[in-house]
Amino acid sequence: MSHLRPPTRETDPAATATRVRPGASAAAPAGDPAARTTAPDPAWAPEALRPGWWRDGVLYQVYPRSFLDTDGDGHGDLPGVAARLPYLRRLGVSGIWMTPITASPDADWGYDVSDYLAVHPDFGTSEDARELFAQAHEQGVGVLHDVVPNHTSDRHPWFVDACSSRDARFRDFYVWADARPDGSPPNNWVSMFGGPAWRWHAPTGQYYLHNFTPRQPDLNWWDPRVRRAFRTILRHWTGLGVDGFRIDVCQAIVKDRELRDNPPATAEDRTNVRLRGQRPVYSMNRPEVHDVLRDWRALVDRHPRRPILLGETNTHDLQALSRYYGAAGAGPGSELHMAFNFRFMGQPYEAGPLRSIVAETERVLPAHAQPVWTLSNHDGSRYVTRWLGGDQRRVRGALLLLMSLRGTAMLYYGDELGLGDAPPVPLADARDPLAHGGLPGKDSRDPCRAPMPWDDAPHAGFTTGTPWLPAHDPRVTSVAAQERDPDSHLRFTTDLIALRRARPELHRAPMELPVLADGVLTLRRGPLDCHVNLSGTDVRLPGGHVLLATDRADDGTTPDALRLAPWQGAVVERR
Repeated sequence: MSHLRPPTRETDPAATATRVRPGASAAAPAGDPAARTTAPDPAWAPEALRPGWWRDGVLYQVYPRSFLDTDGDGHGDLPGVAARLPYLRRLGVSGIWMTPITASPDADWGYDVSDYLAVHPDFGTSEDARELFAQAHEQGVGVLHDVVPNHTSDRHPWFVDACSSRDARFRDFYVWADARPDGSPPNNWVSMFGGPAWRWHAPTGQYYLHNFTPRQPDLNWWDPRVRRAFRTILRHWTGLGVDGFRIDVCQAIVKDRELRDNPPATAEDRTNVRLRGQRPVYSMNRPEVHDVLRDWRALVDRHPRRPILLGETNTHDLQALSRYYGAAGAGPGSELHMAFNFRFMGQPYEAGPLRSIVAETERVLPAHAQPVWTLSNHDGSRYVTRWLGGDQRRVRGALLLLMSLRGTAMLYYGDELGLGDAPPVPLADARDPLAHGGLPGKDSRDPCRAPMPWDDAPHAGFTTGTPWLPAHDPRVTSVAAQERDPDSHLRFTTDLIALRRARPELHRAPMELPVLADGVLTLRRGPLDCHVNLSGTDVRLPGGHVLLATDRADDGTTPDALRLAPWQGAVVERR
């Protein structure tokens, strides 16, 4: 790695003037089901965010490019997110996380940032962002901004400068290293997208590191100027009104200073590790990353709104995951407020494995740690396809499980509809770089990023233009159709979130995991038992008052014994 230069007081050159996008409009399209108004619920229509909004509520991941297009260019935008805030309010979510809205050439669809302080012109302007955040707060909805600190775009001004010479001003913002004597890369690290993680740069005669695509050079977090630059970035977005940050590839920010080789994978390692043939011991998960997170926590804790930090902590070691929460308390000794548990998503949809991972999480996480659970995200197959094989009978049980876990639940857009993956996109039309990459066994992420189906208009009401990805068939899954159907997945999810809000035991109470029947997963939350029958056969369980059931005919009943058919579930208040 090249030597560190003395820190300077120079400002971030990536800051640019606000861009103006002609034709953008925040108005909802005609016939939009979200345009209907509902009587406000005094307990759930605050003027501002309630304390603990992220701790007690349900979060919702928005993929802005696929959410709603208001200007007909085929790409979703910030006015589209704003237009759907009434929908999210009716659903009952307390906050949204939006994947990156920052300027990017889209080699990896926003995760290759060319300007951290500017909004991508496809999405709108800084004023659109500020207006969205303000409207969200009026609805009592918090907003998490996606920050990408591991790497930039190769078109970022920092990297353009760094490539100009070995003595360039921003050379040490990135990880550069000499070739081995035979000309090969400095070490054996492989990219997350396949192939070596190093790219030769002939003009300056060194390799640069890219843990993702070659167009995403990794930042050098050993340079204190990088750390100062990101403090400026966080302050900028909190100034615009965001309520926290989701930190991309949180565990990978700091690399081994000596650039040592990663050890080989073993037969016991998980599939993704075996695919790459090595354990990312030195390229990721370095202990020094915790210094960065403690610094960020101290920064947000000093802000009057106390923004939160949510980490994409892609580690399957729960002991390592627990360390990302830092020490108890909310002071500078703490780190993340929440960290994703990817082990949970990777389990089969079976009672035994799910019970084991939930029990281990409860045992390992420190008392002050807030678990965050999700079934799907933008980086892998949706739960309806991955877990349920597309079987719509199983959807509500999975949603009931998610909402019954202690901590914070997060929905990926469309999860509430029972939305599965869209059909595969032909390779010639694929937008995801993984589809064209060199890592066999890793599928394109395009099918899980298809546009949200809003109604039965062309392109499912997502756009009046040509969508950037093919839209879902709206006849079964659209928001409009499910809002009209009192027995839809959407109505069930709405009622489930409302129950979770009305009964705090569902997200606060200590969790027990009694085994009441083979193949049944039971989460005991104070006086409530949350059952999901994953056995494939009918089961009988102790009775009680049914607060909510996947078979809505059982709602409000008080049977002596509860009968659950395969894949059904219920929240029961014990006698």
